[in-house]
Amino acid sequence: MAFLNSINIIASGLTAQQLRLDIVSENITNSTTTRTEKGGAYRRKMVVMESVSGQETFQDAMLKAAAGSALAEGENVGGVRVTQIVEDPSDYKLVYDPAHPDANEQGYVEMPNVDTIKEMADAMAATQAYSANVTALNALKAVIAKGLEIGR
Repeated sequence: MAFLNSINIIASGLTAQQLRLDIVSENITNSTTTRTEKGGAYRRKMVVMESVSGQETFQDAMLKAAAGSALAEGENVGGVRVTQIVEDPSDYKLVYDPAHPDANEQGYVEMPNVDTIKEMADAMAATQAYSANVTALNALKAVIAKGLEIGR
């Protein structure tokens, strides 16, 4: 059932974009955090994704179809996956605030390297990608419903 493969591909996109939005939320929430468990200010996190090919040659697909075989359990059907969450290595922002408890001897505080404008742009891009996946899922549901109507 090829439509189940399509659902799995769409689901992988939804899951990846949801994680991306979660990381953006974490970054924005910690945009003023000057102390972490690791020590120092919070470092911006970024999501690294990679495509999962799942593609085979046309000849291989035809041979499988002719043999009547379906995808084996756990065989890739395509989509996307999150490979890692990395920290942004850019420098911290230095803010002059000698009264801050985390200020150094010169009165500067290392603030997180989170730029709210970048985070909002990333959130909008993730939301658009998530929305596109929902649209694809709704289109697939409509195709399945039409297919079921034909069988009546």
